[in-house]
Amino acid sequence: MSNRTTITLPIGGMTCAACQARVQRALTKADGVSEASVNLMTNSASVTYDDAATTPDRLVAVVRSVGYEADVPAAPLSAMESQRELDDERDAEYRALRIRAGVTFAIGIAAMFAPMTVPVWRVLLVATTIVMAWAGRDFYVRAARALRHGSADMNTLISVGTGAAYLFSLVATLDPGLFERHGVKPEVYYEAVILIIAFILAGRALEARAKARTSRALSRLIDLQPQLARVIVGGVEREVAVSSVRLGDTISVRPGERIPVDADVVEGESAVDESMLTGESMPVTKTTDDRVFGGTINRTGAFRARAAALGEQSALARIVKLMRDAQATRAPIQNLADRVSAVFVPTVMTIALVTFVAWLAIGGTQTIGHAIAASVSVLIIACPCAMGLAVPTAVMVATGKGAELGLLIKGGEALERAGKIDTVFLDKTGTVTEGQPSVVSVIPATGVDEGTVLTIAAAAERWSEHPIAHAISRQARELGLAQPESSDFVSLTGSGVSARVDGRLVTVGRESHDTLAPIVDRLAGDGVTAVSVLRDGAPIGVIGVADRLRATSAAGIARLHAIGVRVVMLTGDNARTAEAIARSAGIDEVRARLMPADKVAEIERRQREGAGHVTAMVGDGINDAPALAQADIGVAIGTGTDIAIEASDVTLMRPDLGAVADAITLSRRTMRTMRENLFWAFAYNVIGIPLAAGVLYPRFGILLNPVIASGAMALSSVSVLTNSLRLRRWRPA
Repeated sequence: MSNRTTITLPIGGMTCAACQARVQRALTKADGVSEASVNLMTNSASVTYDDAATTPDRLVAVVRSVGYEADVPAAPLSAMESQRELDDERDAEYRALRIRAGVTFAIGIAAMFAPMTVPVWRVLLVATTIVMAWAGRDFYVRAARALRHGSADMNTLISVGTGAAYLFSLVATLDPGLFERHGVKPEVYYEAVILIIAFILAGRALEARAKARTSRALSRLIDLQPQLARVIVGGVEREVAVSSVRLGDTISVRPGERIPVDADVVEGESAVDESMLTGESMPVTKTTDDRVFGGTINRTGAFRARAAALGEQSALARIVKLMRDAQATRAPIQNLADRVSAVFVPTVMTIALVTFVAWLAIGGTQTIGHAIAASVSVLIIACPCAMGLAVPTAVMVATGKGAELGLLIKGGEALERAGKIDTVFLDKTGTVTEGQPSVVSVIPATGVDEGTVLTIAAAAERWSEHPIAHAISRQARELGLAQPESSDFVSLTGSGVSARVDGRLVTVGRESHDTLAPIVDRLAGDGVTAVSVLRDGAPIGVIGVADRLRATSAAGIARLHAIGVRVVMLTGDNARTAEAIARSAGIDEVRARLMPADKVAEIERRQREGAGHVTAMVGDGINDAPALAQADIGVAIGTGTDIAIEASDVTLMRPDLGAVADAITLSRRTMRTMRENLFWAFAYNVIGIPLAAGVLYPRFGILLNPVIASGAMALSSVSVLTNSLRLRRWRPA
């Protein structure tokens, strides 16, 4: 029996979009592979395959067959460990590139001011050879590896360009008379070769630093995990490593400390800052049985809690894993860059050859210097790096920004589609409303006050397990009302309860009284459940109980309307209650009395109305999972069930419909950034290659220096990264 398995392979040697596209094509075509996503930013490939048809070792062999490095991970690392490892690798890469670039620049500047005599040329020959072998070694090794596999990439362009200039200079140094006998003045390009390598290394150093900045939000999340916890053993607090905490251990947390692990409060009360999870700045009150999360900050009181989720099962670790998985995926718009990259390098090499031949055809051997300079400039200025970085950098920054706002977006495809949403379907309970019944009104009969009605009703409901009973008891406790003793409790199936309170028979439930009928009808018209309270058969008041509209729902729906999105509520509740909630929230349409399959059918109907419609479903319950899967974008409330979250494309870590508007507007802003990146990556080459070839020389006498071309190439990649990093400053309207 076969299974679909997903593995993430580290890929070495990728430097540009052409590299990424080549590995992508090879893995996609491999036997047993159903899906492959290669990411230049993370230097990894996420591959989904049939384990009956292939193995990780075969996938590694496929990558190696096209000239790149890959290995099966020796041991599965946690998402946090993997990210720390990647951060360390990027820091080390940046430091190494910075040193190599700095030393090479110093040598290049010295070469620029050296007198151009044959003895000095010989010194420069030695210096250039050392620079190429040390600082530029990776370019030539990777270009040779690509050549062995019948392919070409950015390293090929750099190697051919600098190699041609080096060989020309070598001949001019060792046998200058060869040129003089053919009427050509011998020239050398050592300083150009050195400075080209220096500029490219500097560009890569800046890329490495910018790449680290794109994942800064993820790194900050990981740094929130405390290293130590205080565990209570035998009544004594002991400070231990967080990794030593076990399920069920009791931990102690003091004011101002970060909570070490996910745990359930067993003693004490506090306000906890959960902004790192939810994006919500207001602290959340935590009391007995409430869940607290590792990495959040305990603001006020001290408490003890029982460890409930550790390691990869903790909320923080799951968020980190979700973000890493999202950043490794591809946005569909990336396919455009891949198609161009597939033919880019061979096309550029052809243009460089044509440029060289054209210069010689026009001016003969007298223009050989210009021919070399122009063809080298064409090879150097043409950089597919910018195309490879245009989309994944924006995805990484946007998913990190989303996490800061309490939005977990599960990949590039979801990020791209979210901006096209024009219809949002909402579940009612727990999504538009708070998800639990609460007392919304107390209407006493003549001569009775509200406190008396609540006190008597709560006493009668003391032994009931019904949610309405819990709502009444909770309201009485919150108001500090003392509850008298009750006896002779009886549950009246379908209609309420009865009990003796202070020796008198109290009935709480749907059984009404003629004098209460107008009040009951009015509450029902507002979608509120009316609970009548009778004592010895006489009415003493009505308690209105309802699943309250969330305080943020109306504002969130107004924001969706403001960005042009239609809002429809799908609920299994009765039409009267649903319509009352919809009126209060400003919802456009209501579909009530729906089973899970009916919700799916409503979404399908909207999708069939036109190809341009893109739908989102927002829900939090198990019954919402089919609708979440059917919608173009499934949005789960993070306080809901794991099944709903697994079925979704976006998870809201705070129960606020305004976050749905945030996700849509973030997507639109990110897509604009991606298009800007791709436009400038393409435009740069469309403009730069003809300039490098010398189209301005006949009229204006302008010929691009290869050194300037290398600087421009480096800046093209950095500009794409910098544009993507602007998303970090984006704020929802």
